[in-house]
Amino acid sequence: MSHADHSRDPCPYVILNDFGGAFSMGAIGGAIWHGIKGARNSPKGERLVGSISAIKARAPVLGGNFGIWGGLFSTFDCAVKGYRQKEDPWNAILSGFMTGGTLAFRGGPRAAISGAIGCAVLLGVFEGVGVLMSRAMAQPVAQMQGELALQPHR
Repeated sequence: MSHADHSRDPCPYVILNDFGGAFSMGAIGGAIWHGIKGARNSPKGERLVGSISAIKARAPVLGGNFGIWGGLFSTFDCAVKGYRQKEDPWNAILSGFMTGGTLAFRGGPRAAISGAIGCAVLLGVFEGVGVLMSRAMAQPVAQMQGELALQPHR
C-alpha cells in the first residue's frame, strides 16, 4: 500500500529545505538558550554584553549541529523511500538508525551502534505517538460521520 505525498518537492529540494529548517530551528533555539545562559553567567553590569557574546559564539554551532542532523536524516529518508518504494513509519525509523550511526561513527563501532539504536528508538517513539494520535483523531470523525448517516434527511 503506497500512498506517496506528491505535494512535496523532489528529494534534492526536500533535503535542502529540511537542512535549512533544522539549521534555523537550532540557531533560534540556540540564541534563546545561550542568551539566557550568557546573561545568567555574567556579572550584574555586563549581562547584555555577556548574553550577546554567548549568542554569537554558540548559537551558530547549535544551528549547524541541528542542520547536519536534519540534512542527514532527510538524505537517508529519501534513500530509504527510493529503495523500499513505500511510505510508512519504518522509513523514518530506518533513517533515524542510519543518521544516529553516521553521526556517532567517529567514536568507533560501539558508539555508532549505540547512536544508531538510540536514534532509531527515538524516531520509533515519535512515529508511534504520531500513529496513535492520528488514530485517536480519526475515531471521533468516523463516529460523527456514522451519526450523520443515521439522521433522517430533511
